[in-house]
Formats: sequence, structure tokens, C-alpha cells
Amino acid sequence: MTDENTATDGGLTATEQDVIDEIDEKNVDFLRLQFTDILGTVKNVSVPATQAEKAFTEGIYFDGSSIDGFVRIQESDMRLDPDPETFAVLPWRNGDSDGGAAARLICDVVDTSTGEPFSGDPRGVLKNAIERAEEMGYNVNMAPEPEFFLFEEDEDGRATTKTNDAGGYFDLAPKDLASDVRRDIIYGLESMGFDIEASHHEVAEGQHEINFTYDDALSTADNVATFRSVVRAIAAEHDLHATFMPKPIARINGSGMHTHMSLFTEDGENAFHDEDDEFNLSDTAKSYLAGILEHAPAITAIADPTVNSYKRLVPGYEAPVYVAWSDRNRSALVRKPAARVPAASRIELRSPDPSCNPYLAFAAMIHAGLDGIENDLDCPDPVRENIYEFDEEKREEYGITTLPSNLGEAVEAFEEDEVIKNAMGDHVAEKFVEAKSQEFGEYIVEVSDWELDRYLEKF
Repeated sequence: MTDENTATDGGLTATEQDVIDEIDEKNVDFLRLQFTDILGTVKNVSVPATQAEKAFTEGIYFDGSSIDGFVRIQESDMRLDPDPETFAVLPWRNGDSDGGAAARLICDVVDTSTGEPFSGDPRGVLKNAIERAEEMGYNVNMAPEPEFFLFEEDEDGRATTKTNDAGGYFDLAPKDLASDVRRDIIYGLESMGFDIEASHHEVAEGQHEINFTYDDALSTADNVATFRSVVRAIAAEHDLHATFMPKPIARINGSGMHTHMSLFTEDGENAFHDEDDEFNLSDTAKSYLAGILEHAPAITAIADPTVNSYKRLVPGYEAPVYVAWSDRNRSALVRKPAARVPAASRIELRSPDPSCNPYLAFAAMIHAGLDGIENDLDCPDPVRENIYEFDEEKREEYGITTLPSNLGEAVEAFEEDEVIKNAMGDHVAEKFVEAKSQEFGEYIVEVSDWELDRYLEKF
């Protein structure tokens, strides 16, 4: 009997051989070997399916100097090692209807000069966070709620900001004209192994949410990267543009990616649950929550990584601004959702948006929470009132601080937080700060149409 991680006579593990067999069974003729750059953009190298065995046994080499935030040209050789557990056939065909299928494999990046995992690989950064949790006796589960907008395209196929419906929260047809698109997206995701819990129209016109069930942190991050690609591809088949930009339209709700998280012990018990606690949260959960609050400003740089992210993080549009937690209202940064069974006890961080790199964002959250556990941080009392209605004096009375108001402030908070910075590793931290400082610098010297409309003829 062969263990799934034991090499067969051909040099393949049993799991890798299963992938080779499935490639034949499903008439797959191309493989997309995927990974993400530091900014979260999915990259891929396409190879004929006949190269699958070579990809598993030898890896596929590429020029790392061409990828943002990876390496300099003199350090360019990188190798992609496909993870066979991530094999999935894409829910669209290659070329015409008679063509074969395409499949994807998510890869780890290896530095060929050392043979070790590349320190700038975001997936590797998350693996390090998971390993830290395992050393402490925990398995990490995550469940994100990514939101997105569907916009019409112009006659040249370019994206507009014109929504294709006038629906609102939980609306049905005829107001929700995108229900068929969501249905096709769900079918596509399910064909790739997603377990979809729910889908619905969100608050803003043209805004949607599709929720998939929780999984371990690495699988969930892989799913987020895949989710964004599938949503865009299937929307395009409907002549629509799907965007995960946090705030594409002014003065309406933006798109978030609320992230639920919990820790389970090695024997399968939810380490966050305590039946005797008022909130059903264990001391472990409360210390983890305290760690999230303690490091929230620095997490924001990673979880809300664009200039546009901070157009969403303003009071009045259901996005969190204040560093507090609650078991009742949604004005706090962290919420403790109701849970009917012990396994469902969890906390929900409401600040992340879907433009983030999920591997880095999840790693930042995990390290922050584990730091809270290791240092036995005290969790503040929950705030059950609507914090949006507090004045500054009352917020000071409750000890409530605010998240960074722009990307520049968030990057500064990140640079000052050794826990979150170390969670990223030296390479990612340096390249991230470099890229985001440049982005914010370019933004602040631009003159917007709003400024021209307001001031050009006034002064």
C-alpha cells in the first residue's frame, strides 16, 4: 500500500499519480501553474498537460526578476513546485467547443540558488504562520466573505462603472439582474471543488457576495485567489466586468472581505469555544482577539493594501473604522457571530477587503492572534452600542482608537509593528513597504477631478 506522500516507482507520489490519471480521464490538454506576487496578483505559466510528470518531479523554472517584488535580475532563477492537492479543472474550455479542458495547479516557489522555499513567496509566508500555530497545538480555520461589483462593458470591451442592475440587499429579480451570472459562477466554483454556502445581492447596486464554507487557512487562501479568477472569467462570458476594487463608486458601500477565524486543537476541539462564558468564547479566543485588536493598524496595511481601500474605511458605509469588538453590532472592527454549535464559535474581522493578498493577510491575522495568546493579552469589554454615534470624548472614555485613515498611515503602522513585520519576513516586508510607499507617493501628488471642479474657478 502506498502512502499519498510516498514516491511511486515512477518518482511520483500517489497523490501526484492521481492527478496524472485525472488529467487523462478529463481530457486536460493544458495546465496553468499558478502563484501570486507580493501584491496578490495571480500569475501563471501554461504548460502542455504532457509535462505534468516533469512539473511534479523536476518543477518548472521561470524568471523571478520579471515578477513584482520577487528578485533582482542577477538572482532571477526560480522554480515552481505544483501542489497536487490544488488540482482542479477550470470551468471553461480551451479554444472552441471541441478543444480539451484546462486545469490549474497552485505552486510553491523555490529559490534555485539554495533549493529552499523562496522567502518572497506569499504562500510560503502563510505556511510559516500555520507552522507556528501547529507548534502551539492549533490548526487554523478561515472563512472569508468576498464581495464584488459587476459592471457593464463599453462597445470596446472596456470596464465602465455602470451597474447592470438596481438591486439592493437580498433583492430578487427583476431588480437583481445578475442572478444568472451568480448561478453560473457558483456552478463553476462547485465544479472546482468549492462548497458554496450562500450567494446574494449586496447593499449597493451591482454588488454581490458569494460565501464558501470554512477550511484550513492555506486551502482558504488558495480558494480566495481562485475565486477572484473564476468570478472575473465567468462575468466576462456574460459581457460584464467583475471587480474586487474596494470602492469603485463614491458615496455608496464598498466591497469588503470579512474574515471569520478560529483555532482547533489537534484532537478536533474548537479552542475558541467555552460553554460557560457569557459570549461562549474561551480565554484562548479572547487572547487571540486581543492580539488582533493590538495589531489592527499594522494588519490594515496588509489587509487593505490600496489607496482606494481607505475610501471604503470611512464611517457611514457599514465598514469598520474603530478598534473594538462586539457580540451585537457591526460598527466594531471585530464581531463575535452567533453560533448554534460549539464548532461554529469564531471571531470575524471586518476590515479586510478583497484587493488584498489573501496569503499575506491571513498570515498577519494568525501571527497577531498567536501573539495575543503567547503574551496572554487581556481582551477589552465588548462595545454593544453603535460606535458610529459616539463623539470623540465618548470614544476616548471607552478607549476606542481608529484604524489608519490612509495607506501612508497604514504603512507607517506596519513599519512600527515588529510582530506583523516579522510575520511577513524581511524580503516581503521590504518589498511591500517599497511598493506601497511608492503607490501612496504617486497618489498624493495627483490632482483629482473633484479638486478641479471645486477650486479651479473659485480661486
